[in-house]
Order: sequence, then structure tokens, then C-alpha cells
Amino acid sequence: MADKNNVTPPQTSGLPWAKVVRLLVVTTLVSAVLAFGLTALLMNIFERKVEAKNPFFRVVELTDDTADPAVWGKNFPLQYDQYKRTTDQVRTRFGGSEALPRTPTQADPRSVVAQSRLEEDPRLKIMWAGYAFARDFREERGHAYMLEDQLYTERQVAAKQPGTCLHCHASVYIPYKKAGNGDIIKGFEHFNKLPYAEAKAEMDKIMASLGTKLHPVACIDCHDPQTMQLRITRPGFLEGIKNLKRREGIENYDPNTMATRQEMRSFVCAQCHDEYYFKGPEKRLVYPWHKGLKADEILAYYDEIGFKDWVHAETSAPVLKAQHPEFEMWNQGIHARSGVACADCHMPYKRVGAQKISDHHVRSPLLNIANACQTCHKFPEAELKARAEQIQERTYFLRNIAMDALVDLIKDLKEARKLGLNDDVLSDALVCQRRAQFLLDFVEAENSTGFHAPQEAARVLGLSIDYARRGQVAVREAMKKASQPSAKEVSQLIDEPFPQLKWQLTSVVRNHTPLR
Repeated sequence: MADKNNVTPPQTSGLPWAKVVRLLVVTTLVSAVLAFGLTALLMNIFERKVEAKNPFFRVVELTDDTADPAVWGKNFPLQYDQYKRTTDQVRTRFGGSEALPRTPTQADPRSVVAQSRLEEDPRLKIMWAGYAFARDFREERGHAYMLEDQLYTERQVAAKQPGTCLHCHASVYIPYKKAGNGDIIKGFEHFNKLPYAEAKAEMDKIMASLGTKLHPVACIDCHDPQTMQLRITRPGFLEGIKNLKRREGIENYDPNTMATRQEMRSFVCAQCHDEYYFKGPEKRLVYPWHKGLKADEILAYYDEIGFKDWVHAETSAPVLKAQHPEFEMWNQGIHARSGVACADCHMPYKRVGAQKISDHHVRSPLLNIANACQTCHKFPEAELKARAEQIQERTYFLRNIAMDALVDLIKDLKEARKLGLNDDVLSDALVCQRRAQFLLDFVEAENSTGFHAPQEAARVLGLSIDYARRGQVAVREAMKKASQPSAKEVSQLIDEPFPQLKWQLTSVVRNHTPLR
């Protein structure tokens, strides 16, 4: 019989007991790690869903009188952090500003400025002779500097600037509202007619009464403080878009109630990035869209009303100064036709945690290609940058040809003036200068260097070159006529004993027939 005390333990799947224990421990640990990871993942998903449901938290109550962006930043710290980064000065190949140090003075306390465009291209001084821009014109900086750079530009010294200029260079919604007793149009009219310094001082006083200061563009200019919906607060644009839509058969157009959200993502930028002029002694800001948005349509409107910005100091031509017409040029381009808004490229959406926000670090898309361009264009970043710069390079090439043509015309007109030719004799050439100069300046002042609408920019520059060269032909024809003696002058030079010669010379002058 078998010995009952000598029993061999049963084998489990052929594994010794030590291995079984280790397997159980490892299995338990792996299960615990997986359970912990799954729990963490589910918690993260839950938190992100909560974040998505609550895009912001009301740390402070915002009202229609909350002007300080820092207060808005308590509710919207992500957007405010990006907004503050508009102080960046980064230059692209054809735009942007370098941070140039300067010694502050009592008149101008800035320690950093952008580079001078007049030093980069002295031809601009010739084009703007007699106008304040020939005194001081620098590369544009970010929104953070828009009020400061206007306040301390030498153009304020060269010419008396109106309060109208603050319409786009400051956060004017609250000052307009307060000065107009709730009516921003009345406040707008009040400040327009004041000298710049007086208007600025009054706005400072209004903002000080609210415990803050006058800011450059701020949150309240584009957002309703209760709903955060986009809104238009600039009277100039409200009136301009109303005139433009009337041409399309839409009466009493109000973008705040009639525009789509995607349209508003361009309109809030278009409040200020347009061509304009000051109308009448009240200096009312007007966007000249009565005949359309194209450069030559705007020029036709100016010609119709007989408007001029100044008289050119070297030729006496009644000339015009174009102002940053980004909205007008963008409207002629492929992005506008495709429904792409200004904010899609200059303030593209980005992900921060579970939140999808619009990037308030407003800048050139070429400094943010991944978010601004590659969302739609699935090409390498280097290729997209090269494409954009090629468009700008070609536009700049045509711009230089147009600039040379305009300078040549101005030189010819100066020579004609030295010979004593007056406005009546040079009228055709002076009109050509006015038109060539405005069309060139329209592209020069537009900040995309042709990118917003390459074909339109080329068309406008082609028209400018044509007008400049036609102006030169008109000058030379006028000088030729002025150099020929009149029939009376010929008669006085020839004595009566030579009646036949007198007749022949008179015939030459009158009919340009050769002597026989």
C-alpha cells in the first residue's frame, strides 16, 4: 500500500507554485494600472466636457461701460493673454516692423519705434510732397501701439489732425456713447469736428470718470459684454456698409442684426481697415463706397464730388491719399469669394484644452502658417510661405515700376512749371497725376502687398502706370505747344517788305505746313 504521508502535491498547468504566485501578482498590478488609467481617462473626458459646456467663468460682471481689457481678461484669461502679445514686433519679408530703439523726449516718450518707410523708399516723399505723410511715415506695428503711434507721430506737428482720427486708433465706443447721451452717432459727430488734442483730452476725461484710461482697440469694441457676440461699434463703418448695400438693393442695412456670424468675423476688422476721407468742415469720417469697393470706383466717386486731400507741393495737382484699404482689396480676392473671413487667417481658431478659441494675437498669417493656412491648404509650411512671398514679390515689382513712372511724371511737371506753364495748359497731365498717384497709393497703403487679391492689385498698378505715362505725353505736348510762337508774334517779327515770307511763316504756325 502507498504511504499516505508521502503524497506529491498536484501540478497546476505544469507551473511551479512560485511562478503561479508571480503571475497572479503581475496580473493584479496590470489590472490595477489599467483600471487607474481608464479611470483617469474617463475623468479627463468628463472634465473636458464640463470645460466645453462652460467656455468661461464669470469672475467679474461685465457691463457696457467696462472698457479695460484687463477686467475682461479675468473672465477670458486665454484671449487676454494673446491680446497682450500684439506688442510683438516681428517683420515678414514685405511687412511688419522692426523694434528700433530711440531716445525718449518730453514731446515723444517712446523708447522703441518702427522703421521709417520714408528712409526705405525716398520716392514716397516725392509722391506726398506738401502732405504730412512726407514728414513721418513708419511701418505699421501691432494693435497695442495703434493709439500711441498716432499720438506721437510727427504728422501731428506737420498738420492739424482732427478728432476724427481717433475713430479707428482708440477704443471710442464708450466716449462716443457718453458724449452722445447714449447715441454713438451723435458722439461720433461731436468728436469729429474737434481738433485731435481737444478730442483726446475729452475722451481721457470721460474714461477717467470710469476709473480707467483711453485704450487702443479693446474687447468692448467688438463684443457684446453680456453675450460675447460680435458687434459693430464704429459709426463710420455702419454708415459705409449701409451705402454699399444700398447699391445692391438692400435698404437700411444694419450688420448687427442682418449679417451672418461669418460676415461679422470680417466686418469687425473692416470697422477700421478701409479707405476713407473727411467730409466737409465738420470732418465727418466717410467710407467712399457709393460706387463700389474697387480702387477706380472709389476714384470715380472722388472725381465726381471734386474731393482732394491736398495740393501737391511740386506740381499743384489736386491729389489724394489712400488709407489702408484692406477690406476693399480683400473683397476682390479668392479668399473673400470662398467665404474665408479676415479672422480665419489673422485670428485663426486654436485648441486650448477642450476649448476652441479665436487667437487674439492678431498678426500676419505668415507668422502663424500652421493655424492660419494649413487648416485649408494641405501643403508644407515652407511651400505655402514661398507661394505667398512670390505673390508679394511680383506685386512689389509692379509697384516699383508704377512708382518710377509717377516720379517721372512729377519731374516732367516740375520742368513744365519752370517754363511758366499754368494749370490750364497742364490740366490733362495734372488729372493723370492725381489718378496715377491714388491708384498706386491704394496698393502701397494696403497691407498685404497684393496677397489679398493678386490679380486686382496687378490691374490697379497697371492702370496707375498707364495714367503716369499718359500724363508724361500730355506734359510734353503742352510744352511743345507753348514753345511755338503765335501768329501775332510772327507778324511782329517780320517786316512788311517780306509779305510772302510772313504769310508762309504764319501758315507754319497755324497749320504746321512746311515752307515751300
